[in-house]
Amino acid sequence: MSLQDKLDELIRRNKEAELGGGQGRIDSLHQKGKLTARERVEALMDKDSFQEIDKFVVHRCYNFGAEKTKIPGDGVVTGYGTINGRMTFVFSHDSTVFGGSLSGPFGEKVCKVMDLAVNNKCPIVGLNDSGGARIQEGVISLGSYGEIFKRNVMTSGVIPQISVIMGACAGGAVYSPAITDFIIMVDKTSHMFITGPQVIKAVTSEDVSAEKLGGAMTHNAISGVAHFSAKSDLDALKLTKELLAYFPQNSDEKPAVVPCSDPADRIDMSLRDVVPDNAKKPYNIKDIIRKIVDHGHFFEVQKNYARNMVVGFARMGGMSVGFVANQPNFLAGCIDINASLKCSRFVRSCDCFNIPLITLVDVPGFLPGVSQEHGGIIKHGSKIIYAYVDASVPKITVITRKAYGGAYDVMSSKHHGGDINYAYPTAEVAVMGPEGAVNIIMRKELNAVPEEEREALREKLIADYRATFANPYTAAELGYIDEVISPEYTRPKIIAALRMLKNKVVITHHRKHGNIPL
Repeated sequence: MSLQDKLDELIRRNKEAELGGGQGRIDSLHQKGKLTARERVEALMDKDSFQEIDKFVVHRCYNFGAEKTKIPGDGVVTGYGTINGRMTFVFSHDSTVFGGSLSGPFGEKVCKVMDLAVNNKCPIVGLNDSGGARIQEGVISLGSYGEIFKRNVMTSGVIPQISVIMGACAGGAVYSPAITDFIIMVDKTSHMFITGPQVIKAVTSEDVSAEKLGGAMTHNAISGVAHFSAKSDLDALKLTKELLAYFPQNSDEKPAVVPCSDPADRIDMSLRDVVPDNAKKPYNIKDIIRKIVDHGHFFEVQKNYARNMVVGFARMGGMSVGFVANQPNFLAGCIDINASLKCSRFVRSCDCFNIPLITLVDVPGFLPGVSQEHGGIIKHGSKIIYAYVDASVPKITVITRKAYGGAYDVMSSKHHGGDINYAYPTAEVAVMGPEGAVNIIMRKELNAVPEEEREALREKLIADYRATFANPYTAAELGYIDEVISPEYTRPKIIAALRMLKNKVVITHHRKHGNIPL
């Protein structure tokens, strides 16, 4: 056989592998508005940068007639390339091949690329579109999933791991994404569930659609499993690129500082008008965030889940930062179970990859109620304490209005390692709000006057309490607040603090690991 014959054979094999499950199934994907596994990789990676590995791998199964169908690649495309010029590893499930189900060799391919990623300390992105374990392979496929899960855990906090859910994923195909740092789902065409609607109906008689059970908005707004919802495959890949841009390549590095034309010393007088004079009146904390970050761009994370807490990424003076903020216009900014989970997970994600934390505080306390107590708000709320205290990245806090009780403590207070803690003149730092405090500590005085005079006395006592305690100055006198600032200077003050803290080092006691309340 001549060299040309051998080259022709290579071309033929490449074409066969690239066709996956066949043109008919590819056309079916396109009709549903979905891209193929290879098209997704091409859209994600920089042009002509992708280098594929294990293109000709096939399964080794002989059960149930599986040996009659062997397709090169065996249902997953793996390799490496660059995203915005930075080396990144990727695997992309091909649902046209055995429904994207995982076999032994499929798992080996994924494990190989995960090992390459962590050994080279580069991010890995998984484009997931899989029905789970390949039934014909039995325990072999389960073993492969186990190997993938192990690598997800061992890699956690070492390199960024991002999962993009781009089809119906079930069983093992959702456990792996759940361990990764962030999950992006495509609205209407992606689903995640441990057991699908048919199994649920058979076992519990519940009749539920795939969309309601595990669709993008279900996991973005209700369960909190996912972090982003995209309109299409292309939109999901665009979100992936932007998300990666805020991260370093690995935990040993710091995020890149990008050139910024937005002046670091820019002041914004309109910030004086954001926090209302009436302490009971809500406002949107994101109005403050957008006014102080570079070019007003805030990349919000989990925006549809636990909306009383806002988290997300931005840049300040070209530096990548993570924002955590109470949201006064939803549940008055109270911290509940879901907000606790959202906040603590985000704080730990930023700390893993050396992203400084900016915390904006306007919190009246933890949400009261039987359902919250029975649901474990004590345990879940303590996760915020653990996350902030454990975080060694620069931590800058701004109290915009209320900071009451234990909620004051947990939101990156000086006592939990806040490096620089600012407060607006509108800040109210106290054990509780004036109304509640007066009703408790002045009960005898109120009960001692005639009922018709009681309300007037209560209002006077509330005003006195507010003037004495509901301000930032007592905390500032104690050193719990480093500086009371006028709102228009928020941006330059934070950037100055970030620059001062850029070489921060925290010396910790040796331990195997802490025991976070889970």
